[in-house]
Amino acid sequence: MKGLIDRFFKLEENKTSIRIEMVGGITTFMTMSYIIFLQPAVLFVAGMDKGAVMFATCVSSALATLLMGLLAKYPIALAPAVGHNIFFAVIVCGTMGYSWQVALGAVFISGSIFLILSILKVWGPLIASVPDSLKHAIAVGIGLLIALIGLEYGGIVVDAPDILVGLGDLTSKPVVLVLFGLTLTSVLMVLRVRGAILLGILATVLLGIPLGIVKYQGILAAPPSVLPTLFKLDIVGALKTGAITVIFTFFFLDLFDTMGTLIGVSEPAGFLKNGRLPRANQAMFSDAIGTVGGALLGTSTVTSYIESATGIAQGARTGLANVFTSFLFLVALFFSPLAEMIGGEYAYKDLTLHPVIAPPLIIVGYLMMKCVTRINWEDLTEAIPAFLTIIIIPLTLSITEGIAFGFISYSFLKLVSRRGKEVHWIVYLFSALFIIRYIVK
Repeated sequence: MKGLIDRFFKLEENKTSIRIEMVGGITTFMTMSYIIFLQPAVLFVAGMDKGAVMFATCVSSALATLLMGLLAKYPIALAPAVGHNIFFAVIVCGTMGYSWQVALGAVFISGSIFLILSILKVWGPLIASVPDSLKHAIAVGIGLLIALIGLEYGGIVVDAPDILVGLGDLTSKPVVLVLFGLTLTSVLMVLRVRGAILLGILATVLLGIPLGIVKYQGILAAPPSVLPTLFKLDIVGALKTGAITVIFTFFFLDLFDTMGTLIGVSEPAGFLKNGRLPRANQAMFSDAIGTVGGALLGTSTVTSYIESATGIAQGARTGLANVFTSFLFLVALFFSPLAEMIGGEYAYKDLTLHPVIAPPLIIVGYLMMKCVTRINWEDLTEAIPAFLTIIIIPLTLSITEGIAFGFISYSFLKLVSRRGKEVHWIVYLFSALFIIRYIVK
């Protein structure tokens, strides 16, 4: 059995082992487990049943993550996208007034288009068309975004009057817990202890319990029913109500968030080969199946998660890590109280914090910064677009916006410097689409 697993995932070739992949898969699950509880809370705003959404979130995440592991063989997990869920609940169902059934129909249609394009194998050339400088910049930008999220989750960086952000209360219990987890993880990494990030998470949980920050709520719980949302999507309604803009937006967000995450996570891990991502179509296919399956079950767009970088930082290099992550998503249906201890929230004054997962996110931000050295800072037509990509991603909390600024500025500067032939036609095409999107937004 061990030999079969080794051959299928090429563990020896990738200089990894079953143990390393297991630690990586568990670490990735722990850092993204918050979505199991966040997703129901967000979609509840649209009138959806919390229990059913939780069930749909766990199952669609498990399905897409497993497919990514078995087909694309990358340790990149998938789940309903944060940001997309807010667009779904607050904008589409709230501001625009569509029912959640119609919104699910729009998600299903956008996912189906994504699926067809995956079968037609268009994603490999698309990723290959992105200039190397922007590939490196996307990785750095995502690293800064992950670090910023970690700092905010930990209460170290907070909103401040008259300025954008400021330093949080470093003497508060949740921040002290985060600093403990960050310090311990850093020390373990410096000492080259295997599983440093996972051990840091577990230690943070254990210390958080007596501090009253991590609340023990039991271990087992019966899985909720999915019937309130199962097959309740309204595909015909999504087409009849003229929700074409909604469908396009779901597709657009999914495309560039997924592409950006795949590039950003793959670059420092060494998955890109000569600027290309092997098995890119299989990766996108997994994403599409997750989105279509999620819509049928009752949840918003499923996409690749930047938190996968935590598992990769632990040494995960193959899809075997995803097998473990997928299994844990299914287990979470029965052990949701235990999962909530790790990904759960802690209210401090007017802040909603995630103290347990903050330290590993900050550490991963550091790990992804090394890609900045691979950018040619002497060539301004490469450096300025790279800089804009890096800075826009964390400041707008959007991978898509960072890619947009990078594409547009790259195309423009190459043209004015009479080096337009260096730009792939796909980059010009999407630069134009991004400009149109901003004009008609």
